[in-house]
Amino acid sequence: MIAASLAVLPAAAAPAQPRETLRAEVGPGFTIFLRHADGTAVTHLDPGEYAIVVEDKATEHNFHLSGAGVSQLTSVENVETANWTVVFADGQTYRFQCDPHATTMNGSFTVGNVPQPPPPPAVRRLSASVSAAAISVRTPSGAKARIVAAGSYRISVRDTAKTQNFHLTGPRVNRKTAVAGTSRATWNLRLRAGKYSYRSDRKRRLSGSFTVR
Repeated sequence: MIAASLAVLPAAAAPAQPRETLRAEVGPGFTIFLRHADGTAVTHLDPGEYAIVVEDKATEHNFHLSGAGVSQLTSVENVETANWTVVFADGQTYRFQCDPHATTMNGSFTVGNVPQPPPPPAVRRLSASVSAAAISVRTPSGAKARIVAAGSYRISVRDTAKTQNFHLTGPRVNRKTAVAGTSRATWNLRLRAGKYSYRSDRKRRLSGSFTVR
């Protein structure tokens, strides 16, 4: 008697389920959004597959979702409901918009580990002063500025002379205080590589310069 043998086949893997169902809506007014099921706006998602239910409620708008590996849109002319399944990739930014009104009806969100933008450059400080007998530009340590690094600067200007002024010129810079009266000012300037000169417009010997590298 020959024993029958039965082959045991592995069970079929269950299809992957979307991480979440998102809800998109555009119109009937000039509104567009992408939200979680609880109604909060989508600003950041984990990478993976998502279901999106889209309600396009206007004949002058559409909902257009785009980004790495994704380009889905409804028509402008029709009112419609759409069901999309999309895969959002790690480290990407995705955008949605109404194409006819893209400058005002739009939004975006990030997915996964998105590199952070570099911090803004530090703002350096200088102080400038002019009196009836002296004029100077100094670093935070109090030393006379001779060579400074290129970049953004906040310059505190102190003009204590009623008949003089402080006038700074250089690459893309031409700023000055008034000759008559005294004043204090704060100038936010970007200093570029080159030579900068400062002077009183009323007394030639009140002058100086520094170099930006």
